Amino acid sequence: MRLICLQDNLSTALSIVEKAVATRSTLPVLSNVYLEAREGRLMLSATNLDISITCWIGANIEEEGATTVPARLFSDFVDSLPSEPVELELIVRTQTLNIRCGRFEANIRGMDATEFPEVMTASKLEGQSTRIVTPLRPATLRKIIQQVTFAAASEETHPFLSGAFTSLEGDQLTLAATDGYRLSVRNVILPQPVEGSFEVIIPAKALDELARIATEADESQPIEILIPQGRNQILFHLKGQPEGPVMAIELLSQLIESTYPDFRALIPKEYNTRVVVKKDAFLKALKIAHLFAKDRDNMVKLEIAPASELLPGSLTIRATSRQYGDNVSQVEAKVQGAPLEIAFNVKYLIEALSVMEEDEIALEATTSSSPGVLKPADGEDFIHVVMPMYLEEE
Repeated sequence: MRLICLQDNLSTALSIVEKAVATRSTLPVLSNVYLEAREGRLMLSATNLDISITCWIGANIEEEGATTVPARLFSDFVDSLPSEPVELELIVRTQTLNIRCGRFEANIRGMDATEFPEVMTASKLEGQSTRIVTPLRPATLRKIIQQVTFAAASEETHPFLSGAFTSLEGDQLTLAATDGYRLSVRNVILPQPVEGSFEVIIPAKALDELARIATEADESQPIEILIPQGRNQILFHLKGQPEGPVMAIELLSQLIESTYPDFRALIPKEYNTRVVVKKDAFLKALKIAHLFAKDRDNMVKLEIAPASELLPGSLTIRATSRQYGDNVSQVEAKVQGAPLEIAFNVKYLIEALSVMEEDEIALEATTSSSPGVLKPADGEDFIHVVMPMYLEEE
């Protein structure tokens, strides 16, 4: 293997794939990045066996070949090089990669490419997969992932809760995630229907990585999805930006084999109280309340008061610290229905509001012991359900 590529392109490609490098594994080769020079491109790939990330950059290939080298060392060294052409040459006998750039040179010992798990790409899976070309654009994909995956469970006691239910059929895309205390559901109506459909559970960590690498994708190009037959995997193919550092990026993820709970049944259909507030004002008040709520399991109390002849409707946020004191903030609000006092984990409210883009949001609830629902004031495309906390008598 012998080639020349640009340092900027190589550095970017390494930053994309290295997130999939295994940090703890009984297979030493999984701490390496796979390099393959072929057909005028350099392919880089990394995997931890749960997810694999592969990308391609342009290169002047003088001799085709493949190898693997330690990901962290190789990435750190390339990042340290000047923005000049980088020459890579593999000494096959010792599996040593010689790297030259300007006045810098290094030799990094690697492992034979045959020891690396087979890199599955869209081209290899063609003909043995369900292939769906979606009208989704990378920016839209990033947004809907960010609005859902934060609600997934971080622990793996129940594996399906660490994933996001993902459904695509016709012109409807749905993502949902829950950790048992909160639920985020995002519905998207596509510009046109797609051919094919699927309903799977994708690990939230894989979707987060997909959102991250989508920043390097071409916004004008659709995202392709492949479901390999009989492999319980899903592959996302994104085209690189025109004149950008990478030509294409792919993420392959294992799917979670389980039955997802009927999350739609968890969404309240009615409410007794509805309050509409400015998102930024509500979010600021919650962040201040969080300072005082930390030693009480992050509990904040919301007091919702309808408008009267003398006073406009209001939302009061209270937080109390046994050690430091208390905080009260009031936000102007439009209130429908009965007055209500209800308590929530303030972190859950902050995280939900932080991924909402609308200027006004609505909070709906029935009683102090029933779930609250956050949503855009004038839409149903994003719904966040959060369980209340026990409200102590004062």
